[in-house]
Amino acid sequence: MSSFHAKNVLITGGASGIGKLMADQILAKGAKNVIIWDLSPAPENHPFFWQQLDVSNQEQVASAVEKLKQTDLIPDILILNAGVVSGGFFVDQTVEQSRKMLDVNIYGVIFPAHYLLPLLIARGQGHVVIIASAASMLSNPRMAVYAATKWAVYGWSESLRLELKLQKTNIQVTTVTPSFIDTGMFSGAKVNPLLPNLKPEKAARKIIRGIERNNRFVRMPALVYLLPVLKGLLPASWFDVLIGKGMGVYNSMTHFKGRAN
Repeated sequence: MSSFHAKNVLITGGASGIGKLMADQILAKGAKNVIIWDLSPAPENHPFFWQQLDVSNQEQVASAVEKLKQTDLIPDILILNAGVVSGGFFVDQTVEQSRKMLDVNIYGVIFPAHYLLPLLIARGQGHVVIIASAASMLSNPRMAVYAATKWAVYGWSESLRLELKLQKTNIQVTTVTPSFIDTGMFSGAKVNPLLPNLKPEKAARKIIRGIERNNRFVRMPALVYLLPVLKGLLPASWFDVLIGKGMGVYNSMTHFKGRAN
């Protein structure tokens, strides 16, 4: 079991959305320090240790880690949550949109882990949490690059978990694969009763509970647990009919708007 009590917890993308909710809940659980990494400047009178940086910028990440080392704030639990999305057909998107998703969603996970994971290993314990997506297991029209980034970090997290186990590091790895969370990031996306828009507060609580239990995966809603089984058992054409057409998943991004800002 992983406890948040008296621990240093770092959350990337912690200024808003699910990251902010997790930060608040973790602080309420008695964390010693909650460290926020985000592009947004720190608000007034916040209770966190705030570092404003771009997690996809290697130099900024390295500098932020050095500051944490100097102030004895090396995290015990690392929650890699930062992410961006642009919806639409791949051929209609700009190279800049694709590049931003690749940078933030992949390098924004890899760079923090490169600089922080050795420090956790040297300490002899720790927990790495990767906020991936149900899109890491389910291809979906109008989110090709986003899905690619999540497939990438999902595969990375599984390989990392196995490597850390082989190396006997005592570092836990939890991979989170939620469907749409109602934070505004996927505003306009069509939902289905079996794959509903998840309530942010409830989703944050479930992620935190999964971390505390050292769960290998936190998947939500329940149907997401069936995706690997269905993909393995059904012919691709049947899967497309059942999930894509029958449940309307392949049309879920048709009216995607995203956050206003």
